[in-house]
Amino acid sequence: MKLGRTARFYRKNKASRDKKKAYDTKYHSTPNRKKYRAYLNKIRRQRKLKGNPNDLSHKKDGGVVLESRKRNRARNGSGNKSTLK
Repeated sequence: MKLGRTARFYRKNKASRDKKKAYDTKYHSTPNRKKYRAYLNKIRRQRKLKGNPNDLSHKKDGGVVLESRKRNRARNGSGNKSTLK
């Protein structure tokens, strides 16, 4: 598997990698992120998706819909701008 440019950068720069890890840890431990993560987990449980290879794709109206990983993760507009359904 080929690494992306960002992954290669962080692999070579330990100080930057450590700074990013510290930021990510702080960000993902905030109450809003915990609440959002719990919401997404709840939806997966309700739809009984354990072991299902599909993704829950986010829609423009804030809802989620089941979609193949390939289609969901390939959907990037020009400049990687979000093109939610």
